[in-house]
Parts: sequence; C-alpha cells; structure tokens
Amino acid sequence: MIEYHLNYPLMIMTIGALIVLTMLVKSWVKRIGVPPLVGFLLLGLLIRLVQSHWGVLGTGAGGILDLFAKIGLITLLFRVGLESNLRGLLKQLRSACLVWVGNVLVCGLLGFVTAFYFLSLEWATSIIVATAFTATSVGISVAVWNSAEALNSPNGELLIDVAELDDISAVVLMALVFALLPQLENGGGSALCVVMGKTAGGFLMKLFAFGLLCFLFSRFVEKPITTYLKNLRPPPDFILVVTGIGFIIASLADLSGFSLAIGAFFAGLVFSRDDEAVKREGLFIPLYELFSPFFFVGIGMLVDPHALGSSVGLGAVLTIFAFATKIIANGLPVWILRDLPSGSLIGVSMVPRAEIAMVIMSHGLKQGALAVPPRVFNAMVLVCILTCTLTPIIVNLLLTRWPQTQDTI
Repeated sequence: MIEYHLNYPLMIMTIGALIVLTMLVKSWVKRIGVPPLVGFLLLGLLIRLVQSHWGVLGTGAGGILDLFAKIGLITLLFRVGLESNLRGLLKQLRSACLVWVGNVLVCGLLGFVTAFYFLSLEWATSIIVATAFTATSVGISVAVWNSAEALNSPNGELLIDVAELDDISAVVLMALVFALLPQLENGGGSALCVVMGKTAGGFLMKLFAFGLLCFLFSRFVEKPITTYLKNLRPPPDFILVVTGIGFIIASLADLSGFSLAIGAFFAGLVFSRDDEAVKREGLFIPLYELFSPFFFVGIGMLVDPHALGSSVGLGAVLTIFAFATKIIANGLPVWILRDLPSGSLIGVSMVPRAEIAMVIMSHGLKQGALAVPPRVFNAMVLVCILTCTLTPIIVNLLLTRWPQTQDTI
C-alpha cells in the first residue's frame, strides 16, 4: 500500500477554500465583463506557483485535485451534451451543415498550416492544435446574444446549431486523433496513411458500437428510467440519479479506450432527447457550478511557469489565427448564404476556444512533450483567455450595430 504524506485537514480546507474562491472569482470577474473561466485559469496558475514554492499541500495533493478536475470535466461535457438540441438542429440542418463543414475543414487546415509550417511545431503537435482550433465555446458569445434578446432570431438559432455540430465533431475528432497519436508522433508520409487507415477503421467501428449502445439505451431504457424517477421526492433526486448514470457512462467510455470527455458528452446526448430530463436540467446547475470550475482550475495548474516567457509570442500568433480561422470558416459561408452582417456576427461569435479546446490540449499534454510541449500548452491557455475575453466585447459592438430580431431574415 502506497502511503502519501498528505495533510488531510489541510487538503479538505483547501477544497473548501477553492469552492469559496471559485464562487468569489466568478462574481468578481463578471463585474468587469470577463468570463469566469479566465479567473478559474488564473486561480489554478496561482495554486501551481504556491505549491511549487512551498509544497504546503503535501505529496498526493495533486492526485486529489486531479480527481476533482476530472469530475469537473464530466459535468462540463455532460451539460454540453444535455443542452444539445438534436431535434432543433434538424430544422436548419442544411444551412448549419454547410457552415459546419467549412468550419472544420478551414479551421483544421489553417490551424495545421499555422502550427506546422508557420510556427515549425512537430507533426503530432500541429495535428492536435488543428483539432483544438475546430472547437468553439459558443457559451461565451451566447451570453451576449441573450442579453441583447437576439438568441431567438434566425441568426441566433443558426449560431447554436453550428456550435452544436462543432461540439460533436470536435469531441469525435479528439478521440480519433489520440487513437492515432502513436502513429502521428512518427511523422507524416505514405506509411502513416496506411497505418492511419487501419487504426482509424478500428477506432470508428468501436466508436460506432459505443454510439449504438448509447442510442439503444436512449431509445429503450432511458425513458422508462426517467418516467420512474420523475416521481422521486425531493425533486433534486431525479437529476442526481441522471447525473450518476452519466458518470457511469463516462467511466465505461474511459475503460473502453475512449475518454471521460467522450463518455460524458455521449451521456448528455442520451438524455438530451428526453423532455423530462431537459426540463429539469436547471436542477443540475448547482452541481455544474460546484464542480466545473475545478476543470479550469486544473488546467491552470498544468501551466508550466518556467515556459511562460517563451509562450507569450507563440500564444499571440495563435490567437490571431484563432480569430482569423473562425471568421473565415464560419463568417464567409454565412455571408454567402445570408448577408455580411450575419456572416460577421456568426464568424466572430464562434471565435472563443475554451472547454473542448482545453480538453484536447490537456489530454495532449498528458501524453508527453512529443504530443504537446509545455510552451504550446501555455500558448493555447493564452489563446483561451484572449479569445474568451475579447470576443464578447466585439460581439456586443456588432449586435449594437446590427440588432437581431425574430423577423430577421
């Protein structure tokens, strides 16, 4: 049995202090118009600095905080899946798919070109950065659209639909990329293509089987469960059991060789088609608000202070391309399909990179320096902070210039 020199009272005090701090940080940064996740990232970096200098938490503390970060990851991706409106997506599927295809291809391609050719990063690292570039964190922009009472406009609905497709494709691409990572680290070439085809084929078959099991659960098992659970009292018991099932599905995905992120997202999708589960999604918010900050605090703790200096310039360049890729990939198709104001609004609104992009980069960091070196990870954290801070300001200005209403065409 491994014995850790862990000060449990201090560790429990730290968890309590973190809960208090994350709530206070959220309140403070909102007052200055900064997304809470930025404050959580900086809080995690501060903890990393304190722990590296004084080691007050003792050996093994990182493992406990990492567990809370994983729980935060599950709640984060579970909510993303739960809020995915697959039925509503079908209404604008044609327009959304055109924008989404361009988004994945252009963002992925430009992200790879930027990383591999312009910044001279390794082949595997460039693929991971490109995958992170395809993701978005539309929740950052949605808050601005909602405040402007523009979310129910046709452009607002298209924004949500494209973002949902973004989430689905980014999570699947992440799983595929990390399944291929051992081959990607060996570099490109024809040999890679052959191995990639075999590995990707096996992975996609396994993913299809897992997705099929989730569909069968959603089709035949989920409804009877929620029908029974809706009579539980008090009301929070319902969503607590649903969340517990989500944790089980997430762990099964991880044990099957995928990841907790994939499992949590699929678990959310399983329940997203059930009106009863979605209707009571508000009961999940306290759990989400409690645990999701730990994911971003954990990301901040992964930042290497020694690599910060070499990451600023890299992060600045990646931020410029992060803006450019989304504006081109999403804005241009919408401009062609609708008009310039619509293209500008949706293009800029899709710029933020946060939850899924950071999931991708943190997973890559844990694979070793050949996948994601510390300076690249630090740079992508900077991209997250800048895109999530600057985008709401720009979107607010654009919505002021081009107000969106229910009658907008």
